[in-house]
Amino acid sequence: MNKSMLGNFSHFLDKVSSFLANRKGLLPLAGLILILLNFILQFFLSGWLIESNLFLHLGLILAIIGFMLAWAL
Repeated sequence: MNKSMLGNFSHFLDKVSSFLANRKGLLPLAGLILILLNFILQFFLSGWLIESNLFLHLGLILAIIGFMLAWAL
C-alpha cells in the first residue's frame, strides 16, 4: 500500500471514531435490528439467505463489536 492510501484510511478511521464516540448505542441497535430482521424473514422467505441465518450472524457480530467499541470509547 502506498502512503496516500494509508493516510486516507487513517483519516477515515478518525472520522468513524469521532462519529461513533457520540453515538455509542448505534452499532448494538443496528445489530439488534438485523437479528429481528432475520427472525421476521424466516416466516416469509426461504433459500440460502434464511437457511444460513446470515442476518442473525451479522447482527450478533455487529452488536458485539458495538459493545466493545462503546466500552473502549
